[in-house]
Amino acid sequence: MKFGTRDNGTRDGELMVVSRDLQRCLPAGPDVTTLQDALDQWDEALPHLQKVADLLEKDAQLGSKTSDQTWRSPLPRAYEWIDGSAYINHVVLVRKARGAEPPETLRTDPLIYQGGSGVFLGPTEDIRLADVAWGCDFESEVAVILGDLPQGTKKADAEKYIRLVMVVNDVSLRNLIPVELQKGFGFFQSKPASAFAPFAVTPDELGSSWKEGRVHRPLKTWLNGKLFGDPNAGPEMHFSFHDLIAHIAKTRSYTAGTILGSGTVSNEDRSRGSSCLAEKRMIEKIDTGTMTTPFLQYGDRVEIEMFDDAGKSIFGRINQKVVPF
Repeated sequence: MKFGTRDNGTRDGELMVVSRDLQRCLPAGPDVTTLQDALDQWDEALPHLQKVADLLEKDAQLGSKTSDQTWRSPLPRAYEWIDGSAYINHVVLVRKARGAEPPETLRTDPLIYQGGSGVFLGPTEDIRLADVAWGCDFESEVAVILGDLPQGTKKADAEKYIRLVMVVNDVSLRNLIPVELQKGFGFFQSKPASAFAPFAVTPDELGSSWKEGRVHRPLKTWLNGKLFGDPNAGPEMHFSFHDLIAHIAKTRSYTAGTILGSGTVSNEDRSRGSSCLAEKRMIEKIDTGTMTTPFLQYGDRVEIEMFDDAGKSIFGRINQKVVPF
């Protein structure tokens, strides 16, 4: 199944069930008016939601056009937004870019931070940047939404707690990061609101592309209309979502609606490009000694999308413009 949150003027929007081709949608119903409602009562709500999805697929005339709606983030706000950094190539390159060594536990212990979740940007909302000197960067990632996750969950049991899969732009302010990390207390100002593609999908919608807690599909990013990168999100995700779930559940439990990110998708094969500017800048420094690609400037446009084998969009597109705050 595929879901989206229509902007209906309320704080959390209206949950819509979306057709597989992303062309039509129907309201989920009075008992599940928001995606959080559905997540809170997942097992009970699932049969009803499946019936609505089946109706959409059987009757091509049913529902309203998705193109006629304004879409919010699938979860306009969430109880928690936790982001990993599961791609080793990205960790190594970005650490080099700011003159830091990768941790000794790089391949054995996932990197995790907790970001702000009270406000998420919709898929076409502007990135409102107060100062270009802050080094604004996009980060194209995959994320999952969890059900109620008990403390102590092991990797072998993690799959049953994954409800939905999404695509995210985890915006970073690169030039604010080093000073914050020097304080020894983690990211804060350097991590503004993230944006999500309009549609969240159940893992079964990904077919064989979903395996071992990874999405084995290229994630495409365009900067100002030019393809910037299309690395495959699956093979080089060193820590799977199963690994990340087991890691975060070691000492506490999580409520339904928690979002867990993969970190920036990255491949060692340079021909696949990058999913963030920081990586490209570091590669430039390695090759030429100088970083020439600037961070995002006012007027720049970032687009992020993932497609199936038939070339059809799976999650819809993130399409954001950088504007002055």
